[in-house]
Amino acid sequence: MARITLSCLPASWYCSVSLLSLGCAPRQRLLLLLLFITSALLLGVYQRQLWGTQRRSGSRVNKYLSIAESMETTDIHNPALNYGIVVDCGSSGSRVFVYYWPPHNGNPHTLLDIRQMRDHDRKPVVKKIKPGISTLANTPTQASDYLHPLLSFAAAHVPKTKHKETPLYILCTAGMRLLPDSQQAAILEDLVTDVPLEFDFLFSRSHAEVISGKQEGVYAWIGINFVLGRFDHADEEDATVEVTTGAQNQQPISRRRTVGIMDMGGASLQIAYEVPSAITFSSPQEEEAGKSVLADFNLGCDVEHTQHVYRVYVTTFLGFGGNMARQRYEDQLVNNTLAKNRLLTTQTGMSEDKPYLDPCLPVGLSDTVTRDNRTLFLRGQGDWTRCQEAVRPFLGLHNGTMSPGGVYQAPINFSNSEFYGFSEFFYCMEDVLRMGGQYNSERYSQAATDYCSTKWSTLKQRLNNQLFSQQADISRLKYQCFKSAWMFEVLHSGFRFPSDYPSLKTAQLVYDKEVQWTLGAILFKTRFLPLRDLQQETLRQNHPSWLRSSFVYNHHLFSLCILVVVLAILLYILRLRRIHQREQRQTEALNLLWAEEGEALLP
Repeated sequence: MARITLSCLPASWYCSVSLLSLGCAPRQRLLLLLLFITSALLLGVYQRQLWGTQRRSGSRVNKYLSIAESMETTDIHNPALNYGIVVDCGSSGSRVFVYYWPPHNGNPHTLLDIRQMRDHDRKPVVKKIKPGISTLANTPTQASDYLHPLLSFAAAHVPKTKHKETPLYILCTAGMRLLPDSQQAAILEDLVTDVPLEFDFLFSRSHAEVISGKQEGVYAWIGINFVLGRFDHADEEDATVEVTTGAQNQQPISRRRTVGIMDMGGASLQIAYEVPSAITFSSPQEEEAGKSVLADFNLGCDVEHTQHVYRVYVTTFLGFGGNMARQRYEDQLVNNTLAKNRLLTTQTGMSEDKPYLDPCLPVGLSDTVTRDNRTLFLRGQGDWTRCQEAVRPFLGLHNGTMSPGGVYQAPINFSNSEFYGFSEFFYCMEDVLRMGGQYNSERYSQAATDYCSTKWSTLKQRLNNQLFSQQADISRLKYQCFKSAWMFEVLHSGFRFPSDYPSLKTAQLVYDKEVQWTLGAILFKTRFLPLRDLQQETLRQNHPSWLRSSFVYNHHLFSLCILVVVLAILLYILRLRRIHQREQRQTEALNLLWAEEGEALLP
């Protein structure tokens, strides 16, 4: 007789299951049933964990697929796509950016997937004109004509059927901020009045404005973090922070850690980063100063949800860019040297044979500085340590502050934070030192010291031999020593970053593309648009599709199928047992009959 032995069972209730017999006691059968059910449940749990891992892995794959798709030509024939236009009216010129996004996925905790539109050559849809719109201060009625080439360019790329639902935002920055309020208002009034007469975009009075430096910084911070995926839900391996939103009776929430950004241009320096914890001010004056540099906003589409509530510190330091810092340094150099010469009746720097020894120029480099028809002759000394000491006073540090110029700075948790440095932070590390990317203060200091102490003739020879980056030129070589020291002091003396801070990266591009503040602007401006998609999703859910539901909840169905199979096996075994019992009774009756007949045959 065929027999299956369950050798995995404890010896105390060992039994055999035959295809024709089931010789287990009731208690043993009950335990056997529990074993089957437990196995099925464990299999279900394992399957869910396996699917969870696949979903997390899939989310990472989808992220990279999304990045790859954003580099492809935009499918303008897809009727589901939405479009948006942002015009950046800067000081030297204006640029138009066209963005697009697919319908919202229906999850109120996720943002729109906004991407920059690309033409058939896969190039970003961007156009720039010069000069800046602020040059129309005395002729404001020409503002709409000035922007006409940009808006016509955008209109040609956005499908005609989408124009009426495509929002247009005209945002003016530094150049317009310098104009009197009356001239700003006149230019904006012309745009609000005339643009709708020629273009069919979704455009109203609130869509044209002069934004502050604080707004521009916040938009830049939003754009960078969006591209890096820092507004997505955190996976297990992602760094997180505990965030206090400030809402009443609201417990701290844990979410993915955002990155701070530092951007040093030629004229100004900007820093922006999230402040996840509540801030305690030491005085009313400090609180007032803090409010001017802190921005609280909700990127989510529902004001009741706090998943995307952010508190960001952002400020701009005018005159702290690399070129302006050098100019301020040279101004003081001329004034102090001339004053010292008058006091000591010396002629230092007044002729080429008696130059002023500048520690911030490479060894042997001769240069001149002219101010008010007065010329100072300089010769490079190439002493990076002395250069650091010379530039440090230009930070304008004050007692009790942690920021250049005495501006209030919100605290940074250096043990759980991450920063990106752009523009001069990247140029200082990459153009001649060739070490852009991850920042290491010790390696950077050594490389900067070696560069400054290198003879000027050697540096020029290296430039001719193309040993530096393609962006390096003679001006970069001349002022690299100064700018490298200035960057170091801004970072460690101004913002007080520890020398062993491990989480600063310098970069020019993010995922091989330049990220503009306009991306952050349209993300913020369109943050309530998902409500429309959410309402449509609610209507669809009132008439659910069986296919969609089964796709979303297939793991539940799979677990149910496993349970049904196990129960079917158990029922089959019980049926075999009943059949066996019936056959056994028939056999016993037959045996009894044979026994009685046998007894009858006996003499």
